[in-house]
Amino acid sequence: MLDGFTRSDIQTSGARIVTVVGGSGPPLLLMHGNPFTHLSWHAVAPVLARDFTVVCTDLRGYGDSEKPPGGERHVNYSFRAMAQDQIEVMAALGFSQFHAAGHDRGARVLHRMCLDHPQAVTRAAILDIIPQHHLLNNVTRQWGTFSWHWFFNIQPYDLPERMMGADPDWYIKKKLAKTEQGLSFFDKEALAEYMRCFRNPDTIHAICEDYRATFGIDLEMDTADVDAGRRIACPVQVLWGATGGVGRNHKPADIWQRYAANIVEARALPCGHYLSEEAPAETTAALASFFTRRL
Repeated sequence: MLDGFTRSDIQTSGARIVTVVGGSGPPLLLMHGNPFTHLSWHAVAPVLARDFTVVCTDLRGYGDSEKPPGGERHVNYSFRAMAQDQIEVMAALGFSQFHAAGHDRGARVLHRMCLDHPQAVTRAAILDIIPQHHLLNNVTRQWGTFSWHWFFNIQPYDLPERMMGADPDWYIKKKLAKTEQGLSFFDKEALAEYMRCFRNPDTIHAICEDYRATFGIDLEMDTADVDAGRRIACPVQVLWGATGGVGRNHKPADIWQRYAANIVEARALPCGHYLSEEAPAETTAALASFFTRRL
């Protein structure tokens, strides 16, 4: 699905990361969300590759990337650990500085990467998330109902693993079909690949470890940063789906002001949560404009 892209496995200090690279020009890293793989960018990456060297990865625990043990307090699935993978992937490709975009969990990895490695990320596009620090300190009935899987995934091993693993195809289709559109906007080949990867019990466990880390060690890191007044310093673009949970339940532009010092653009796109697959043309245009404009 990514014709012209070259796939390889890159070993980092913490995990083996599936990586695809295409195009030429300034480096641009794209990071997917849950429960996807690098293929979530299949309609966006080839267009961006006309102007950029585009790098797409499977985050640790997702897709065909390695799924290391969670470790004490799930530390190996903290956004810090996941961000370190991506920094090392880009370094292995020869890039010490790069633009980056992340959706969903990938956006949370990017948020942490901007704080831990401010010298590396030159511009950051954050797609359809509210910082978990804000969410977990402002839990509402509305958000808890819509984002129920957060609270399900963090339950102690192996309750959620067994329940999702009992019928993984049913679960993933049920979770992804949140709107009246159902699964209609997902490319059939890409959806089949997401389902293949989700059938792996190790993937399901890794996803749970990712969410368990969010409620513990990640929140502690975020709290320390907020208390110290640390914010993303590089230019930031914040995009969200107008009809998704972020667009309907929050005020993203206002909330992100507390976490990013240089927001260049903050706006909604005509879609729900899955920007790159529901509105690929609009998402691609927005990213291309942000990463090429003179600032």
